[in-house]
Amino acid sequence: MHAFDVLGDPVRRRILELLADGERPAGAVSDAVRAEFGISQPAVSQHLRVLREAGFATVRPDGARRLYAVRAEPLRDVDAWLDRFRRFWAPHLDALGTELIRGKRKRREETS
Repeated sequence: MHAFDVLGDPVRRRILELLADGERPAGAVSDAVRAEFGISQPAVSQHLRVLREAGFATVRPDGARRLYAVRAEPLRDVDAWLDRFRRFWAPHLDALGTELIRGKRKRREETS
């Protein structure tokens, strides 16, 4: 499965966001995703399986629990692919940063 097929699903993106904060038990991931998306536990398990099989997540047993974590390598590949497109938005972000600095400077001058 292609990386963007995996990342194209909002449930899988949310799972990766949860795992980006650190290793989590499958039950905690399932509880959070079920509360947000209203899907069943088997559906969450299916998404976790897709992430595992595509290489975006790892799982390790810890007694009766299964702990999931993000694998960075596939995300680096996505970042490398996106790199060729950064030129389209980087100048706009740089300009925004400049305007934010100008606005802060102007507010400081007005309150001085």
